[in-house]
Amino acid sequence: MFDWLIVGAGFTGATLAERIATQLGQKVLVVERRNHIGGNAYDYYNEHGILVHKYGPHIFHTNSKKVWDYLSQFTEWRPYYHRVLAVVEGKKVPVPFNLNSLYVLFPPRYAEKLEKLLVEHYGFGVKIPILHLRESAEGELRFLANYIYKHVFYSYTLKQWGLKPEELDSSVTGRVPVYISRDDRYFQDRYQGMPKRGYSALIQRMLSHPNIKVLLNTDYREIVNEVRFNRMIYTGPIDEFFDYMHGPLPYRSLRFEFMTLEEEWHQEVGTVNYPNEYDFTRITEQKHLTGQRLSLTTLVVEYPQAYQVDKNEPYYPIPREENRERYVLYEKEAAKLEGSVLFAGRLADYKYYNMDQAVARALKAFKEEIAP
Repeated sequence: MFDWLIVGAGFTGATLAERIATQLGQKVLVVERRNHIGGNAYDYYNEHGILVHKYGPHIFHTNSKKVWDYLSQFTEWRPYYHRVLAVVEGKKVPVPFNLNSLYVLFPPRYAEKLEKLLVEHYGFGVKIPILHLRESAEGELRFLANYIYKHVFYSYTLKQWGLKPEELDSSVTGRVPVYISRDDRYFQDRYQGMPKRGYSALIQRMLSHPNIKVLLNTDYREIVNEVRFNRMIYTGPIDEFFDYMHGPLPYRSLRFEFMTLEEEWHQEVGTVNYPNEYDFTRITEQKHLTGQRLSLTTLVVEYPQAYQVDKNEPYYPIPREENRERYVLYEKEAAKLEGSVLFAGRLADYKYYNMDQAVARALKAFKEEIAP
């Protein structure tokens, strides 16, 4: 007999399981259909001893002291500032595109002129979504805005999402703005770091409580009628829960290729983006993220692809108005269950959460919906 059945062992499910077990003293069964905990943040040591992120790079960053302090109960942190370069016309430029990027791509005097214009028109330390920059810029800044759009955003977005930047919600293109600064860090959050022993070890500690039992390699539908429980928390795709009664919600998926090279380092930074060439979007070198010192290095190459039910994993909800409207239909179905099933997480909420946002969502759900 369990008080709660939680479907999914990613950050959302693990956070809620930990809170319920430790704060309420109730019993929780966590069911995960994959063969591991951690969701898409799952990592493992490969045969060369390199800690690898199986589902692409996951860099933790947050401005929330509450989230940082909560997760710090379960891990020590290695300070890490992620840096990304994008190959533009054969040159590697910092991303997000910033003032330093100007001097890589343009002659010094012209770069200086563009820098002065950007600061005069928008101010220093300001982040501007590329679509806003294109709409508001005039003269030489319009040339710059169109250049950045064409060489940094357009093809990358097309590969990543299968859509043009204008066809997506502004929240997507706004995630990587043009940054009028000389700060080359990919994120500027107050708290940035990597779990010293990895994400799997972090989540394993969250779930290591006598009141929590974890069942892997199991679809919850296989056991839902065999196990007694009072309430359910569902973190999977909400459209799947309701058997796609309003049609499937669109997602994007990814395919990964791993390669290990007999060299200590291959890239200058953690991730190099290829917005214009090749079918893949980026290559990440794992050791930059983990801080390991080994004579070999492992790279992961990312190929975006369409999501197909039961054939690959749904990674990213596609933020568009028509998709939001379909999600609302499922939200109404969820409301009919009158709280017997709580939906939370990137796939259940159909929102493009970062890891810290998923944890914050779970902490809020616990406080407001489970233990008010």
